[in-house]
Amino acid sequence: MSPSTLRRQIGQLLIAGFNGVELPVELRSLARDFGLGGIILFARNIVEPEQVAAVCYEGARLTPDMPAWVSVDQEGGRVARLKRPFTEWPPMATLGRSGDVALAERFAAALATEMKAVGITLDYAPVLDIHTNPKNPVIGDRALADKAEEVARLGAAIIRVLQAEGVAACGKHFPGHGDTSSDSHHELPLIEHPPERLRDVELLPFKAAIAAEVATIMTAHIFMPALDETRPATLSTRIVTGMLRDELGYEGVILSDDLEMKAIARDYQVPAAAVLAIDAGCDGVLICSGDWETQAAALESLVYAVEDGRLSLARVEDALKRQRRAKERFLPRTLPERPATLRTLRQTLGQDAHLVIADEMARFA
Repeated sequence: MSPSTLRRQIGQLLIAGFNGVELPVELRSLARDFGLGGIILFARNIVEPEQVAAVCYEGARLTPDMPAWVSVDQEGGRVARLKRPFTEWPPMATLGRSGDVALAERFAAALATEMKAVGITLDYAPVLDIHTNPKNPVIGDRALADKAEEVARLGAAIIRVLQAEGVAACGKHFPGHGDTSSDSHHELPLIEHPPERLRDVELLPFKAAIAAEVATIMTAHIFMPALDETRPATLSTRIVTGMLRDELGYEGVILSDDLEMKAIARDYQVPAAAVLAIDAGCDGVLICSGDWETQAAALESLVYAVEDGRLSLARVEDALKRQRRAKERFLPRTLPERPATLRTLRQTLGQDAHLVIADEMARFA
């Protein structure tokens, strides 16, 4: 790969947040100069369904040679960016209490239908963390259950149906954020379990997700000294490549959680963290605040790291190959000519059949 080609493609390793309810000119410039792997939507980007559909339509077209991911955290419960008139889903713990795989599958099909309607192609769900610590401040009822086997069973069902309906899923947060007592948005959580416990408990849902051919897996910003005494999981070659890629045999796309979270940003500048994450084995990084200067600096840092030998070109090419393979699997070869119409959205979002499913789940709240 020539230096100019590297510079034009390095942005495929970034999924970027932005500010406002339209794609800003700075983001378009970033995509023009470096390419772009995708965008992520937050509540700050969402007004109403037609506007979301328009943003998704434009976002998918940011790079001419390969459609961009249009992604969102739409789990249900307290982590759901899409509000009414989209169906508002109860937290995932309700599915765990129901123990009903068929209900989980109906939920996933309905969720996929509504996301596809507006043009979302990647959902950062399901959470595969196990709720083994009742004092966990960040996972809680986002987890499907407090038993590894139940999380594995229901999580795999959600993945299979989401992806059968055309939306790429993301299992998170590897290698397991369920037994933490602090929030990685604010500090670096510590998990002191031995490797045997992790393999017997925390890793089971991820093994099931891999068997279900999950498109992407997101790393956790947690510190597990039994696995790596120096670096948090997202930046650890031992965990990302050694465990997820080599030991578990995962061949899909590995994404970092947001590199601007305090668990990482407290000790690492975002551009440096981006280099470490890709070097560790991540195939893409999330930088979510919408600070385009930080995003651009991260991409420049990745280019410089390849040029001075701190990051191998082979690792970058491998990450690009995995991104392209996943996009060929889930993104349409021919993008739609226009965003969804208001009439279509009104017929699809919050439809009675979906509200019935949400009501059934809520019975187990």
